[in-house]
Amino acid sequence: MFGLIGCGTMGSALLQGIIHKKLVDKNEIVVFDLDAERAKLLKEKMGIKIAADAQTLCSQAQKIFLAVKPQDMQELLLQIKPVLNPDHLLISIAAGLSISFFEKKLGKPLKIIRIMPNTPCLVGEGMSVICKSAAVSDKEMQGVTTLVEALGKVTSLEEKYMSAVTGLSGSGPAYIYLVIEALADGGVEMGLSRDAALLIAAQTVLGAAKMILETGEHPAVLKNKVTSPGGTTSAGLLALEEGRVKASLIKAVVEAAKRERALSDQN
Repeated sequence: MFGLIGCGTMGSALLQGIIHKKLVDKNEIVVFDLDAERAKLLKEKMGIKIAADAQTLCSQAQKIFLAVKPQDMQELLLQIKPVLNPDHLLISIAAGLSISFFEKKLGKPLKIIRIMPNTPCLVGEGMSVICKSAAVSDKEMQGVTTLVEALGKVTSLEEKYMSAVTGLSGSGPAYIYLVIEALADGGVEMGLSRDAALLIAAQTVLGAAKMILETGEHPAVLKNKVTSPGGTTSAGLLALEEGRVKASLIKAVVEAAKRERALSDQN
């Protein structure tokens, strides 16, 4: 059985992606959420099972996604600790909680996988980074990777890089939303309607990102291909350099990563 504790936005997105791609039979899925109505809605929508409580779920499923908020994780671990055994595989998507946090709270070196997803997972274009405890086999890691790929792209890194990942991909969508908003505002300033400017800006960012992913070329190379000497793009890039946009984005990633590391150290 496959279990999910926490049926919020990210947990529900994961479930929908897994069922849509038929990676797990819906009859083999059991969920639990403190909000009973939320769990009931998922059951009606997807035809899955609901557990009476977190302990019951853990007694039914061996592979369990923990999709609760970081501040609620400690209480959840205390509840399920008595029923966990070495065969359980716990998969956390809570930001700022290290593998050692789980081992410390549970008092034993269980199989634990940590995932840092981001909100574009909700539209199947997420970026998720995963790492594992020593007890997790390569086969188990690959199995979880396949499940998370239902939400977008996935890569694995050592846990020491998770703070950087949080600052880049975890918080990154907010930076890009700001960029899109600013580009659209520029279009409005030059006479475009708000709706037209936003559509053009968003599709431009989407297209530029896809160019990088599909061509494999460095952003600087692609940038140079659309920058003619003395042309319009060159004038725009000069304005961005004067505004220190590149330096500001670098600092945004660094500062967000530092904050994640500080929060992680508190747990």
